[in-house]
Amino acid sequence: MCGRSSLTKTEKELEERFKSSFYSDELIRYNPLPNYNVAPSHYHPVITNTEPDKFHFFRWGLIPFWAKDQKIGYKMINARVETLMQKPAFKTPLLKRRCIVPFDGFYEWKKEKDGTKTAYRIVLKQTEIFSMAGLWEKWTNEKGEDIFSFTVITQAPNSLMSKIHDRMPAILNPEEERLWLENDVPVEDLVKLIKPYPDALMDAYKVSSRVGNVRNNDASLIERLPEILEKPKDQSSTEDSNRHTLFD
Repeated sequence: MCGRSSLTKTEKELEERFKSSFYSDELIRYNPLPNYNVAPSHYHPVITNTEPDKFHFFRWGLIPFWAKDQKIGYKMINARVETLMQKPAFKTPLLKRRCIVPFDGFYEWKKEKDGTKTAYRIVLKQTEIFSMAGLWEKWTNEKGEDIFSFTVITQAPNSLMSKIHDRMPAILNPEEERLWLENDVPVEDLVKLIKPYPDALMDAYKVSSRVGNVRNNDASLIERLPEILEKPKDQSSTEDSNRHTLFD
């Protein structure tokens, strides 16, 4: 599951990276940047297939148009690529309402043998800003107000992520981003874009456990914690010498 991320760049940096612009009134209304601890229910910038040259702020956690309560969005922050065409909440958005979701990192927790969890931040090595494939929806509440929401697509992990978690977000290459937003691409070809991002192009490092509390939102959350390596008992043992190094 991908349920916590970061986007610490300015709107100008995002506009330059994606060649899309923000609506001034939405920036004034939400003013979400920078956000070191993006969480479900937060409003976050997305670029949709219906207006690919503009950023919009949508609520994280997809609310299907047929939902009776917006709380269902908390259960739909992610959409598994394997079942997109089987789930009623995701099938139509996959065909008609796709988006890309910009981030500069995401967090995941690794379960340790002693039962504790270690927080990691995952970033890309060759670009500071990247995008995840997403779906969006419009839901109207009892007051007649439209709420726009999105979900992030997830997939099986690459070798790096498998050491931390059993899922990873669908990260798109820059050349695939606009293709994901094209309206005339067959759905079979769209799904083929969802593949594990090369682990050699990613980096994962430990961060403060403070990121687990959504109320914490400051630059210290993305700081790399120092690795503490224990001295192996047998210096001649390659297995022992690598025991405490998670990533090569």
